[in-house]
Amino acid sequence: MQETQTRDVVEVGGDVVEFQVTSAVSGGALVAYEVTFAPGGGPPMLHRHEAFELFRVDAGELAFYLEDERGETRRSVAAAGTVVAVPGGREHTVRNESGAPARAFAVLSPGAGIERFARGAGELGGHGADADPAEVLALAAASGIEITRPVAELDS
Repeated sequence: MQETQTRDVVEVGGDVVEFQVTSAVSGGALVAYEVTFAPGGGPPMLHRHEAFELFRVDAGELAFYLEDERGETRRSVAAAGTVVAVPGGREHTVRNESGAPARAFAVLSPGAGIERFARGAGELGGHGADADPAEVLALAAASGIEITRPVAELDS
């Protein structure tokens, strides 16, 4: 007997997240997903949370903004094949600043808060439409995510 598996896909602000392992399946230990970032996609705000993140860039290139040990947040670009670790508690975000789609595989541990936020943001945004910023901030806080500042403030 052949099993049919339903795709578990959420669209968040034009990016497409396909869950491979949910926090429910892992007992809260982690969440794993493939994400396709539209050109200009990815979280526009720097943020921090408890979860450790591990990204493998599979196609295109992604800009990672990551706070270092001295508290300085810096930008680096990762091409396909690159693996990037984001320690928990550090200010960060990941953006597709190129003109072409990019794809990555991500694992976050623990994963429940991040998964709750992604699913909720997808619902708030109506599958790509702009969501109310106040609702997004409230959802982030309820999911254990501290929004710190816009990426643009790094240049100031």
